Amino acid sequence: MAQTIGIIGSGLVGKAVARLATAAGYKVVISNSRGADTIKDLIEELGPLASAGTTEEAIAAGDIVTLSIPIAASEQLPADKFAGKVVLDQTNYYPAFGNNDVLDKAELTSSELIQRRLPGAKVVKGFHNLSWLHMKANATPKGSANRTTLPIAGDDAGAKQAVTEFFDKIGFDTIDAGSLADSWRIEPSTPIYFWAYAPSVDLQATGPEAERAYTQPGTPVSREDAQRLIDEAKRPSPIGGTFEGMPQVHVDLFMAQASAATVAN
Repeated sequence: MAQTIGIIGSGLVGKAVARLATAAGYKVVISNSRGADTIKDLIEELGPLASAGTTEEAIAAGDIVTLSIPIAASEQLPADKFAGKVVLDQTNYYPAFGNNDVLDKAELTSSELIQRRLPGAKVVKGFHNLSWLHMKANATPKGSANRTTLPIAGDDAGAKQAVTEFFDKIGFDTIDAGSLADSWRIEPSTPIYFWAYAPSVDLQATGPEAERAYTQPGTPVSREDAQRLIDEAKRPSPIGGTFEGMPQVHVDLFMAQASAATVAN
């Protein structure tokens, strides 16, 4: 029987996860803050393995439940429904979207904060450190010479194994970056975040040619490369991500592809 991925959030990231998962033979149940009727076209596109549901239905159905949402939105999640669930935390802390004193003071990593908000869940940090575009572009079949490696972190060995198997099937190798307390090593503004998975482009370039170049796979990240990047990490100060230096073509594609409600999903 096919496993099911419960996807909370139907923005660009949630859609990317859903497309990879259904292509690999997983069922998906997708929820968002606006209701099932708003993602009819996405469900039709994904085919018979996909369905829309409430947040509670996505949680209940999921063998793995992804948080494909802004970190602030996690405050509204029904925490009691996550008991025993493997939760793939794709959230990232960007102070520009709202400060969090606990995170700013480095009292917790962002995934430790998620674990605190969902105390019964088995939280694994992962699939958060590359863009929605490069989730698709960098995915390759198992055994491919140009396979890339993604980091994960978590406190539950079984949950990390479940996520590792999921990543393997959708097109990625995995490396263990440690516990949730260690997950600052793979958060925004660290060496393994974003830039390692994106192709090199002129930061000011725009237009169709720049878009074609930017939507190509980045240089594959080997296990050795990934370990080196994790080991090189120094905790950022200030904490959190920044949009400074982001390629203009990334901004252009985001504005073109994101719905008005993406940030809310």
